[in-house]
Formats: sequence, C-alpha cells, structure tokens
Amino acid sequence: MWTLSGFSDEISPDFTEQCEVVTGLGMTHVEVRSAWDVNILDLSAEQLDKVKKTLSAYGLKVSSIGSPIGKIGITDDFAPHLERMKHAAEVARLLEAPYIRIFSFFIPAGDDPAVHRAEVIERMRALTRVAEEADLVLLHENEKEIYGDVPSRCLDLIRSVGSPYLRLAWDPANFVQVGVRPYTDGYAQLRPHVEYVQIKDAFLSDGTVVPAGQGDGEVAETIRALRHDGFDGFFSLEPHLAGGHTTGGFSGPDLFRTAHSAFTGLLKTEEIEFA
Repeated sequence: MWTLSGFSDEISPDFTEQCEVVTGLGMTHVEVRSAWDVNILDLSAEQLDKVKKTLSAYGLKVSSIGSPIGKIGITDDFAPHLERMKHAAEVARLLEAPYIRIFSFFIPAGDDPAVHRAEVIERMRALTRVAEEADLVLLHENEKEIYGDVPSRCLDLIRSVGSPYLRLAWDPANFVQVGVRPYTDGYAQLRPHVEYVQIKDAFLSDGTVVPAGQGDGEVAETIRALRHDGFDGFFSLEPHLAGGHTTGGFSGPDLFRTAHSAFTGLLKTEEIEFA
C-alpha cells in the first residue's frame, strides 16, 4: 500500500495548523521542511522539541526531512555545509525520519555541468558517508539549475557514488521545468533507483505548477508504471500552487487540499490503494 505524505509547511507557517490540516485529510505522515517560517535545520532545540511533541499529539510520523542540503553553489565553501549535513542527520534521528531530501549543488549560469562533475561527486560522496554512519537514506531531488537536474545526470550521481544510502526522489514538475518529459524521458533508466516520489505537476510551455494530472508531468503514466513494478513507498505532496522559490513553496490550506484531492483522485481512478 502506498503512503501519502506532504510538505506540511505549504499549508501554514504555524506547525500546529500544518498538523491539523494533514490529519483532517486522513494523512499519517508529513515531510518537515520548516515551522514558524524557520527552516528545519535552523530550529532551536526547544522548537524541535515542540515539533516532536506536536507530531506525537496528532499521531503523525515524519516520512523525510525536507532539508536544503546541497542547495548551495558548487563553488561555495563546502566545509560548513558538511557540518550542516551532520546536523540534518541529528534532526532526522530526533524526529525518527528514515530519509533526508538533498540536492546536488547549483551550477553557475552558462557553465557546462561536466566542468563541475568531479567536485559534485566528491561532495555527494561526503554527504553520503554521513548518512551511512547515521543509517539514514539520502534522497536526491532533481531540481532545476543543479547538477542532477536531468535524468542522465541523476543516474550519473547514483552510479558514481554507488551507495544504497543515496537514492532518488522523483519530482515530475522539476523535470518538466527543465524540458524533460518525466515518464517518457526518464522512467526506464531511473526507476531502479527511485525510492520516493514528490507530487507536483507543471506545464512544459512555461513551467507553471499545477495539481497532479493537470500538466505535462506524466503523473498518471508514472503511477501506473510504479504499480506495475511493485513500488511500495511514500508519495509526498509538494503543491507549490501559490508560489515557489529557491528554499521551498507555499499553497495555503485550501490549495493544499486541492492538491491532495487531485492526486488521490488519480489513485482512485487507477484503483491504487493508499493510506
């Protein structure tokens, strides 16, 4: 059975309201990215304790830490970022999250990504070593303007690092926004490495983000193939319906519900069971 989760900070900055809305939708998991407009990795010990207690009060579990790890330039100093990765592992353990979402570094505009490949791989190996020591799995998200933005470079990352602690988070809208038809252009080569799916859709024409199934993200084709392949994991709503930016996005309670309805509608049409 597939499990729904979601970036609950798309609902509201207030963490209690986030939990109220997702439980009202019958969801049992959240992906924690921020609370009270503070990134998950910048919350104080007291705030993290409040997050943990609030999750417990609402009977919610954490599917993944929606971290910003890897969202720095490839030419930026890496040492402080590696320390931040170690903190991300601590936060994941505290909240009992099995996964940490990461990225593969912004490439300077106009540069050939191949020029920076060696540095990207070295950094990804270092991040993965932290995950291995903490027994946590990193999920690389295909984000525009980073090294791993298209299927071929996502595959290169996974093969080059060569660790079961580095897997892929599949984001159809992000693929669309770099001119990729996700299922057509990427599914066959990436499926063996896909561990987690993020749910948002977009138009190829201008990159506008729309609810699942309403854009060019080939969401229906992808979920049919995943069911055929026996996928059993998390699908995390990341709607971005009211806006998106480098560190996240926002939808508000009503649009988050719209996103939930659109995706669960697809699952029901395909007769796929979910929780």
